Amino acid sequence: MTDEPLRDRLVRVGVELLETDGLPALTLREIARRAGVSHGAPRRYFPTHLELLSAIAREGFAQLAAAVRSAPGDDPRAQLAALARGYLAFARANPGMFELMFRHDLLASGHLGLRETSLPLFERLVDLVAAAGTRSAAPPSVVAGALWANLHGIAQLRAWGSLQLATGEDDPEPLVSAALDAFLT
Repeated sequence: MTDEPLRDRLVRVGVELLETDGLPALTLREIARRAGVSHGAPRRYFPTHLELLSAIAREGFAQLAAAVRSAPGDDPRAQLAALARGYLAFARANPGMFELMFRHDLLASGHLGLRETSLPLFERLVDLVAAAGTRSAAPPSVVAGALWANLHGIAQLRAWGSLQLATGEDDPEPLVSAALDAFLT
């Protein structure tokens, strides 16, 4: 048996389950079974399924933060481009986790530090948009929200195969460049 605390094992197993079987497989019963515990055991740490899903999503936001953290240089636009590429790469490599992370209808974002993990990512986007300058009179937070929605749409359309049908190619780089050109000075 492992020395890993049960709470951590349940979250880890949930992350692994998302990677292998996707969001529909992420049930309390299946997580408990794969963790080698009774189906009631997770309730000691996560009174609701929602709280366990939120803890798993928190891991996803931590992974995403690591994926977009290393943007070299001082140029805000270059940093935004690197952040966008990291965001899209994360979405492509982790489709189940990516879906869960943004399903606020499934998550208790005020629990288990989920907001504290996700909001700094958006604040970083806002700061980079403000530093790069925008084409809009809207505040940087609104422009950053529009840019994020655009990137998220690129990720989803790419995952569904729609982007490839519409543009004739799989490379999202031209779309990232076009989005940055549309939003930034």
